Amino acid sequence: MAQAETTIDVLIVGAGLSGIGAAAHLTMQCPNKSYAIVEQRADMGGTWDLFRYPGIRSDSDMHTLGYRFKPWLHEKTIADGPSIHEYVHETADEYGISPHIHFGHKVISANWSSPDARWHVTAKAVDGGAERHFAARFLFMCAGYYDYDQGYKPDFAGEGDFGGQIIHPQHWPKDLDYAGKKVTVIGSGATAVTIVPVMAQQGAQVTMLQRSPTYMVSRPAIDPFSKFVRKIMPEKLAYALTRWRNINMQRFTYWYARRNPAKLGEKLVNMAREALPASVDVDTHFVPKYGPWEQRLCLIPDSDMFTAITEGKAEVVTDHIDHFTKTGIQLKSGKHIESDIVITATGLNLVTMGKTAISVDGKAVNFGEHFNYKGVMFNDIPNFASVFGYINASWTLKTDIVADYVCRLLWKMDDKNALVATPVLDDPDMPKLPFVTDFSSGYFARSFDKLPKNGDRHPWRVLQNYAAEKKILTQDPIDDGVMVFSAPHFAGVHNENAETLIAAE
Repeated sequence: MAQAETTIDVLIVGAGLSGIGAAAHLTMQCPNKSYAIVEQRADMGGTWDLFRYPGIRSDSDMHTLGYRFKPWLHEKTIADGPSIHEYVHETADEYGISPHIHFGHKVISANWSSPDARWHVTAKAVDGGAERHFAARFLFMCAGYYDYDQGYKPDFAGEGDFGGQIIHPQHWPKDLDYAGKKVTVIGSGATAVTIVPVMAQQGAQVTMLQRSPTYMVSRPAIDPFSKFVRKIMPEKLAYALTRWRNINMQRFTYWYARRNPAKLGEKLVNMAREALPASVDVDTHFVPKYGPWEQRLCLIPDSDMFTAITEGKAEVVTDHIDHFTKTGIQLKSGKHIESDIVITATGLNLVTMGKTAISVDGKAVNFGEHFNYKGVMFNDIPNFASVFGYINASWTLKTDIVADYVCRLLWKMDDKNALVATPVLDDPDMPKLPFVTDFSSGYFARSFDKLPKNGDRHPWRVLQNYAAEKKILTQDPIDDGVMVFSAPHFAGVHNENAETLIAAE
């Protein structure tokens, strides 16, 4: 039986890093607004609650993956999943967020109703219990970018013949015993380079099987700069300084990769060459076919991947799978990899808006036909924002400034007595450019049609540039001539300017 509809100012979908961050910003910046969070899982944390594979950790430093307003106080800068999960919980406790979360409910549909200027949202109980219904004045999507239900796994010939276990990291079995086992990890991305050294150190004989190499870069798990400044400065100041430094280091690295890809690529390969024994064929296994930052660099803390290879506990094989056999994997080169367990670290399935069916006045929204507006909203969709972090920097950098923008927009709506804010596109023939350019990761390539598009001019472009977007979202005028404010008349509300546009200030 469905429950009665709950009216709320802002409904946040997702209680991961983005959703908890958004709620904290609303608490600080818009204390006059009511909000609720709907989360399909039984706990908050998103990615850091879902993934349980060995060694799960951040692939960015926590001074930039952490929130701007809450210092990261753990010693390790490259943090393990449980520590990040704890950090999310601490944030929720400090800002009184937990009572606002409706756990165990998955948002399945959201329809904007123009007559009453509300999003009518249906959330289904994952345990089969009662649905919840919300009437939200503003809908804030913080549901992440990948399918929580199923990771990406290609179909491999002969899988059914394999006598061992095949496991996707997104669905890691509890208490898996792999000590002394022969383990093959298929993949070469962030998940693979996390799993391989940890399983190797815990007693497995691990082979990382890749079709092509990826760039790997080692950084200290404990940042010496952060450790030093924390000794001589107050925690908040030390955190802010380290965060500023690391943001600019990320920006410089990305800029340099785009300006001098061959030089940076050579430097990264030489770092691998110096860290590995001469017996390892670096040219075959560690020289990618693409330039640095055409895909994300794989961060390896304290060279753990290289150490596992050097110690003979792990190896890398670069080849193509022909088929599975009863005892392992037959490669196209003719080589056979004996395996007890195969880990398919083959990627994620990217989805838009957490697979929620979004509609406006009953008409389904295809986000692949809509343009990004300032990397936050979408053309002709009212009172709707979404968080999608950076591909070339830490995710949470975007979370903070998107939340800043949403709070500024809500205040501007109040100032104008507006009930509706809609970015309106006046050029329907603007070219539809990819959501991201110069980035070849498979999960983006597989999802081009469903992702929102970039235009060829501001404000219809996602810049993938934190400094530029920080200015746009935190300083530039909200009332920019593209955002249209309106106050329609509907039952129960008196408004002399019904169905008219609010005059620009």
